[in-house]
Amino acid sequence: MGLRKKNKSPPVLSHEFVIQNHADMVSCVAMVILLGLMFEVTAKYAIMFITVQYNVTYTEYRSEPINFYDYGPKDLATIFFYVLVAIILHALIQEYILDKINRRLHLSKTKHSKFNESGQLAAFYLFSFIWGTSILTAEEFASNPTLLWEGYPHLHMFFQVKFFYICQIAYWLHALPELYFQKVRKEDIPRQLNYICLNVFHIAGAYILNLHRLGLTLLVPHCLVELLFHASRLFYFSDENKQKGFTLWALLFVMARLLTLTLSVLTFGFGLARSENQGFSISEGNFNVLTVRIGCLAAICLTQAWMMWKFINFQLKKWREHSQNQATKKKITSPKSRPSKKESNRGNSVNGVVKLEERTSPRARKAKAS
Repeated sequence: MGLRKKNKSPPVLSHEFVIQNHADMVSCVAMVILLGLMFEVTAKYAIMFITVQYNVTYTEYRSEPINFYDYGPKDLATIFFYVLVAIILHALIQEYILDKINRRLHLSKTKHSKFNESGQLAAFYLFSFIWGTSILTAEEFASNPTLLWEGYPHLHMFFQVKFFYICQIAYWLHALPELYFQKVRKEDIPRQLNYICLNVFHIAGAYILNLHRLGLTLLVPHCLVELLFHASRLFYFSDENKQKGFTLWALLFVMARLLTLTLSVLTFGFGLARSENQGFSISEGNFNVLTVRIGCLAAICLTQAWMMWKFINFQLKKWREHSQNQATKKKITSPKSRPSKKESNRGNSVNGVVKLEERTSPRARKAKAS
């Protein structure tokens, strides 16, 4: 018996070594932070990375104290820790779920990368949609849109709301090093960078400008639409005949864009514009001035217009591909429907002898004609 050749391990700290072992390296960093909780000297620093900071307790008008949370610079440490957690979870989903499915499907390299992308995002959007929906059902502003701007600035957040925003920002920041870890193709990097930066910009903007109520209300339907799209892509890669999900996604996509524009115009154009508490104060967390309102509304409108432009191009591309497939099918079926010369000759012959109409020879026909 011949000995099996062992795969050579890449050199330590080389690019291939870091890519193959990035999850283990990141988990070691996270474990070091967790071990810091065991010692009194480092516990006060380690807890800043793990738990949500800026707790504010109110006891007025109620017997039980209510815990709210503000935001501040220490949130960067918490976001950094959950970026590490997101990288570890990304690697676990990739190795134990997506890679096993890919081996069964035998996809091409292009479809393989798209399948991995949709698989990761489908898991994230499913988790975000369930979590965001549970927060919206617990809050009163889900059923009363006027609470999106009444009482602004909304300085205080419940624990679930703040932790939701920190996890959202951490996830999209973790997607930046994943472009390197997952060996994303160069032609796909600009598209994914635009997608990541837009998400970080809008979510962090709603968090910093104390617009977390509006941001959460707009994020939940957006997560539902994106979940449906990536789930439809996963079913499409498994079976190309399964395309019904894209039709439902197209309908919900347009509805989500209209809902986003409507709530944004109501909040910035009418609600905050008519609010009595107008002014710009970083210490008080008040950003209700005309410049900020116009900037926020313009950013949302431009983003929605860009998304609709991408959506229209995607639908046109699908329509062209469908029309090309139909044309090729017609070209394939049309020669088969027409009988060839050989088939017509075979039809007029029996056992290799050509049939003559009315049992007359060609010479007899010529004699009759003369």
